[in-house]
Amino acid sequence: MNESINHIIKKLDESYRDINTELIYNSPFQLLIATILSAQCTDKIVNKTTVNLFKQYPVVKDLAEADINNVKKLIKSTGYYKLKARRIVNTSNRIIEKHNGKIPDNMQDLLKLDGVGRKTANIVLSIVFKKNEGIAVDTHVARVSKRLNLTRNINPKKIEIDLLKVIPEEFRGRISILFILHGRTICKAKKPDCNNCMLNNICPYGKEVLGNKRIVIKK
Repeated sequence: MNESINHIIKKLDESYRDINTELIYNSPFQLLIATILSAQCTDKIVNKTTVNLFKQYPVVKDLAEADINNVKKLIKSTGYYKLKARRIVNTSNRIIEKHNGKIPDNMQDLLKLDGVGRKTANIVLSIVFKKNEGIAVDTHVARVSKRLNLTRNINPKKIEIDLLKVIPEEFRGRISILFILHGRTICKAKKPDCNNCMLNNICPYGKEVLGNKRIVIKK
């Protein structure tokens, strides 16, 4: 493993030991739906929304047969609710019709579900099936990757390709969550806390921000 990648993973692992998705779910199906709803929305809002959504439609068959107008009402707070309502109902129907009610366990079939892109597919594959076919790239993963000089791209697909070249397969699922947590707590879009970042001794962006200021090197 590249020495800098080894350092990044080691330091983030030490700082964020108990990691998992912050989405609340009780089944693979609920994780899939929650992840679709999380597009352009915070996990906190999604979790508040899915409490009522999953109470009324706990399993795939329920959501497939749901009244679309009621679904819209339940998920309105997540934004783009008309589009998302159509997508999660369509996805539920396809899972029943094409996959006997079970969540697909491969990238190809997951990407055929309405509202499922590589980010959502990678999250489901990693968490549910323990498969690391790719790396889920959201706004936090993109920002942290770019600041660490792991990519120069802004397109999520191209960022994923760059990360796949340097992140060992066994860490691909974990690195997404680590970068997301790091992006939310330290490496924020505005006012990143570079002085207290455990990676500031190797991060090009952090060194530039700190300049001649004293760098607190995390051992």
